[in-house]
Amino acid sequence: MDHRLLDILVCPICKGPLEHDRDAHELICRRDRLAFPIRDGIPVMLEDEARPLPE
Repeated sequence: MDHRLLDILVCPICKGPLEHDRDAHELICRRDRLAFPIRDGIPVMLEDEARPLPE
C-alpha cells in the first residue's frame, strides 16, 4: 500500500488516525474498534465492510 495514501487516510466515522496492519491487510481505527479491509491494494473505507475488533 502506498505510504502517501496512508498519510492522508482517516477513519470515515470519527475522522481519527488509522494504523496499517500489514499482516492482516487492514487499516485499524482504535477509537471505533474497527478494521477496514485492504483488497488488491485498495482500502475499503465503508462502515458496512469493516470488521469489529474484539475487546
